[in-house]
Amino acid sequence: MEVIRVWILLFSLFHVSLSNYSEDQCSWRGSGLSQQQGSVEQISLHCSEGTLDWLYPKGALRLTLSPRLPSMVVGPSGSSSGLITACVKPSEDFHGAQLYLERDGVLELLVGDRLESSPPPRVRCFSRLPGERVALFLQATPHQDISRRIASFRYELRGDWTARLSLDSHPISTEDACRPCNNTEILMAVCTSDFVVRGNIKSVEEDENLRAAVIKVSATRVFRQKYALFTGNSRLSSRGEIRTLLQCGVKPGPGSFLFTGRVHFGEAWLGCAPRYKDFQRAYTIAKAAQQIPCELPVD
Repeated sequence: MEVIRVWILLFSLFHVSLSNYSEDQCSWRGSGLSQQQGSVEQISLHCSEGTLDWLYPKGALRLTLSPRLPSMVVGPSGSSSGLITACVKPSEDFHGAQLYLERDGVLELLVGDRLESSPPPRVRCFSRLPGERVALFLQATPHQDISRRIASFRYELRGDWTARLSLDSHPISTEDACRPCNNTEILMAVCTSDFVVRGNIKSVEEDENLRAAVIKVSATRVFRQKYALFTGNSRLSSRGEIRTLLQCGVKPGPGSFLFTGRVHFGEAWLGCAPRYKDFQRAYTIAKAAQQIPCELPVD
């Protein structure tokens, strides 16, 4: 009987230790109230995207991200370097902790503890080479009242194509981010993008928080979209928004475009966007030469 009680106790402790994880091991939610001062809790998540919510931060967390990505990660041009890019998006109410990147034992501050008057924290991105040891380290900052402190963020891990989307400080040059795609990149983007849409630019607005241009698109045909990015009641057109870097200088104007790109924290970010007639020409030539990576029902 005593042995049974011991096993029940051990099972209960085991269940509590796992109950902070989501069922798919993509997200974690926990409280610092159960942690000892100065302790470090080890966490491991195994998805390409998810969330972490640390209520009443106390002590520290060390988070390793081990996504189940394909063995060969392909970029928009069809190349593969094995490079993994990760981005974290702190919540607007991120308080009570500092977030560091731990790379080979060296800490780099990504997100500091915010004051009430501070602007919303920015998305931060970093890259990891194959075999490189990288983790995220959250350190609670001392506060007399921790009752309203929550350190929360979303994360995404992608292949090296994510670097083209990044709004972080030094991922790519403006020249690389804004240059037009060549025909090979366009045809590959049609196959690998999260959205492929034909449409017109209605207007362009500025998002000061993201330092991005928001392109208002009237879509005449949605070939593919990962989420409901382009919606509308009309059978002939739908509307949506696509973001890109301000430096690219996108302007509204006439003409039909083929918009492709990736979804980044629930928002559409521009990849390749040729004029539709230029895409048609490149697609027709490649199809005649049997060199298209995938089929698309073009007009």
